[in-house]
Amino acid sequence: MRSPSLERLADVLGLVRSRRFSRSGQVGAYSYTVHGAGCRFVCDNGTEVDVDFAADGSEVFDLWRLRWYGLSLPEPLDVTDQDLQAAVRSLHPLLTEVRPGWFSVAN
Repeated sequence: MRSPSLERLADVLGLVRSRRFSRSGQVGAYSYTVHGAGCRFVCDNGTEVDVDFAADGSEVFDLWRLRWYGLSLPEPLDVTDQDLQAAVRSLHPLLTEVRPGWFSVAN
């Protein structure tokens, strides 16, 4: 059976909801788990990336997700919410705040 193609990452939600794609599985070096409005990816080395999807399909994340990413790195990075907020804001206009506390990579 041929796997459905994904034009954008957010398409996985529709494929899972239509039962054409499993809610969890393995793709290459990553395992994935689809949840409510997003997806969590875990690399073989333990690094975790968790994103939600906005109505337009863009990937969005909050400070909690960034913290988990940092803690999951091979050399864990634990920073305060203040430091995370300052880092995210320093990356403007590369990152934009799409709603209070939620960020996305600018198009």
